[in-house]
Amino acid sequence: MGRNKKYKKLVYQSLAVITQFGINMLVPIFLCSFAGMFLDRKLGTAFWFVLLFFVGALAGFRNIFILARKIYEGDSEDEDKT
Repeated sequence: MGRNKKYKKLVYQSLAVITQFGINMLVPIFLCSFAGMFLDRKLGTAFWFVLLFFVGALAGFRNIFILARKIYEGDSEDEDKT
């Protein structure tokens, strides 16, 4: 019985991490893309969307890298304790 609860907790933690990865990747892309569309419409240009889309993608990858590093460091600390 105790093992089943531990398994469910691990599954929920894994789903939370996957959700965090998605949010950390998509939010900067969407925000920068919308800002680029706004600037293109206001200024009558056509390059801000593309430029800011890639800035958002880079920011998203940076966020994922930082989150993954924190998770990896946390896992290695947990292994050291046992």
